[in-house]
Amino acid sequence: MYIFFPHLNPIIFSIGPISAHWYGFMYFISFLFAIWYGKKSNFNNQKPWLKKKINTLLYAIFLGSCIGGRIGYIIFYNFKYFSENILHIFYIWKGGMSFHGGLIGAIITMIYFSLKYKKKILEISDFITPLVPFGLGAGRLGNFINSELWGRIAPNFSYAMIFPNSQYQDLKAIKKCPELKLLFEKYGALPRHPSQLYEFFFEGFILFFIIYFFQRKNRPIGSISGIFLIFYGIFRTILEYFREPDPQLGLFNNIITMGQILSIPMIVIGFIIMFKAYYK
Repeated sequence: MYIFFPHLNPIIFSIGPISAHWYGFMYFISFLFAIWYGKKSNFNNQKPWLKKKINTLLYAIFLGSCIGGRIGYIIFYNFKYFSENILHIFYIWKGGMSFHGGLIGAIITMIYFSLKYKKKILEISDFITPLVPFGLGAGRLGNFINSELWGRIAPNFSYAMIFPNSQYQDLKAIKKCPELKLLFEKYGALPRHPSQLYEFFFEGFILFFIIYFFQRKNRPIGSISGIFLIFYGIFRTILEYFREPDPQLGLFNNIITMGQILSIPMIVIGFIIMFKAYYK
């Protein structure tokens, strides 16, 4: 009952040497959604943001998070590879973005705007946070279409997925566990958790509605940001157990991953922000 990857073409269309990729398109629609939802939220809640300031803020944060996401992926996940292949830093259509790096890039941008507009950084982050889960979900769909960041091997999970391009990792797994060889020979690849879809559902869909319903009531400044950090950190930490660790970063025999190392502090910081927000 294993499911075979549907062989989705990562390229939408090509005109000469120029190609439009689904991965990049996901970021594009995420940005359009952020502009629409940000303005809608600002109007409904009558927050003190002028229309021009919203546009400038969103453009800057989108750019900052993209640059931070790419730099974060290079530093946190594959520095050795990119140091040996400098030009590949710019091959963003092939994937390779780090949420935690993007978060750092967004925070740096928000610090700049908090100083420029004389606003508390948590007030800015409370405005931005509800816009984030849609982009996270869209990014995970882009990962799925690219057939990357697939899950761990799951031979006993009936609805595991066969990703044909996981063969390189599969062969390394067979060396450690020869019993998997028969499955590999039968299906051409080993069955894995479709972890991109798990992350799309929890980090995108569920997280969006948690924040949506939470912010419908008057909340103290910082609480929306705190809720986001807590639930994203929890979801990511749990889902990392279903996701294949990057081969160069599976720590302590893959007991803990880089994603978990970066996510657990988010949970702690989220609780601290919530405590301070409600204590005040």
